[in-house]
Amino acid sequence: MLNITKVDHIGIRVSDKLVSIAFYERLGIRLLSDAGFEQGHPIIMQHPSGVFLNLLGPANMPNDRNILMDVDEKYPGITHVSFRVGSMDATRQFLADNDIPLSGQFTFRDLQAVFIRDPDRNVIELDSYASEEHGTRGDDTGKDGYRAHP
Repeated sequence: MLNITKVDHIGIRVSDKLVSIAFYERLGIRLLSDAGFEQGHPIIMQHPSGVFLNLLGPANMPNDRNILMDVDEKYPGITHVSFRVGSMDATRQFLADNDIPLSGQFTFRDLQAVFIRDPDRNVIELDSYASEEHGTRGDDTGKDGYRAHP
């Protein structure tokens, strides 16, 4: 077994540096440094929770493959990043206050989830659990509950 201790960072290729930085800053993710975006090096951002994002660019090809979760065409590739939030009510209010529209949502057992998109239409899932020890993973007795999942 490989001794993985945590997720280190999430890399997202973006098409517009300033628009993407502004979007992620609205979510509370702070710009730490720009290691050379125009040369394909990351813009490094960090949320107070410890989550790091590397915004990579610049994208040089139009998006010809759809990797979004909530469309009928399903291509291989990373479909989304998921962040756990403390309160779904507070999250919904924050998104509404900041004019960030939902692109989907579902509830399953003690999990509530909403989906948003960044400026490049990358899907971000925001999850809230009713308890710290949630029972939604690893138990296939309720697999039909995920039918609302995009």
